Amino acid sequence: MSIFKDKTLLITGGTGSFGNAVLRRFLDTDIKEIRIFSRDEKKQDDMRHEYQMKYPEIAHKIKFYIGDVRDLQSCRNVMPGVDYIFHAAALKQVPSCEFFPMEAVKTNVIGTENVLTAAIEAGVKSVICLSTDKAAYPISAMGITKAIEEKVAVAKSRYSGDTKICCTRYGNVMCSRGSVIPLWIDQIRKGNNITVTDPTMTRFIMSLDEAVDLVLFAFEHGENGDILVQKAPACTIGTQAEAVCELFGGDKNKIKVIGIRHGEKMYETLLTNEECAKAVDLGNFYRVPADNRSLNYDKYFKEGDEHRNTLTEFNSNNTRQLTVEETIQVIGNLEYIQKELKGEHNFAQ
Repeated sequence: MSIFKDKTLLITGGTGSFGNAVLRRFLDTDIKEIRIFSRDEKKQDDMRHEYQMKYPEIAHKIKFYIGDVRDLQSCRNVMPGVDYIFHAAALKQVPSCEFFPMEAVKTNVIGTENVLTAAIEAGVKSVICLSTDKAAYPISAMGITKAIEEKVAVAKSRYSGDTKICCTRYGNVMCSRGSVIPLWIDQIRKGNNITVTDPTMTRFIMSLDEAVDLVLFAFEHGENGDILVQKAPACTIGTQAEAVCELFGGDKNKIKVIGIRHGEKMYETLLTNEECAKAVDLGNFYRVPADNRSLNYDKYFKEGDEHRNTLTEFNSNNTRQLTVEETIQVIGNLEYIQKELKGEHNFAQ
């Protein structure tokens, strides 16, 4: 946390699950200020009152800014005095982006360009853009726009001056807003069918805290233009549904297969085969450095590079697969789940 001492952190899309996870991690540290930037005044007002009630002595560190990443001037207005940025603003629901792809372009692509432009102009030290496994071999509008977001970030990093720009790519974050586990819990409690797209589908799983860990790792160890990935385990959707049934007393006979939704894959990829060729193994993480060759390709063709990494595609089928018992343990340790089991309302999700 030392790099954040007396510093100002800006979180775009800060009223979401990730923004709340960052606040819980940072608020009681020596950070000077955390700015929440988003366009939903109701969510901001709810968040403001919640943190004032829970943390009256330190809630003054949180500053709220109404704005929209789609508007460059709006991004410029929030930048003065900012040291670091977590860029989390995004449209991330796969089906809704399929039906409204241009809305995903406006937020995920143009919004990222605006945030990075304003950050470079303001001399921000570091910007970490949150991406997704769906950006690797993308087939959905959401994944395609997040892939372009990564390309925008890497391109910007080539002339960003003293501003470091990195991307973090991660899999499904359990119990984040709009994710499937809270839906299943609600279905179990109402006695309804537990809807599953395809029980054999595999997904990476990680907690919100692990998502924050990945971003912090990028701040401290990432280099300009990097894409950073955490080595996450995975499980099938069927295994995950069974685990939630075990935890909340659900009837496994009520698990109903409804079929794959618009734009979904059977498995997700965190590193493509092409990225694996140059990926650097950092223990619990992989680092994919930017391709910083110029547009003069001729000299690279002549010089060549005969060496490549032996690592192949890293996806949710070839990573470690969790059993039902392991999945129960992972899910059961989540703060959200513990509060739900106690019947407590969890504002932060």
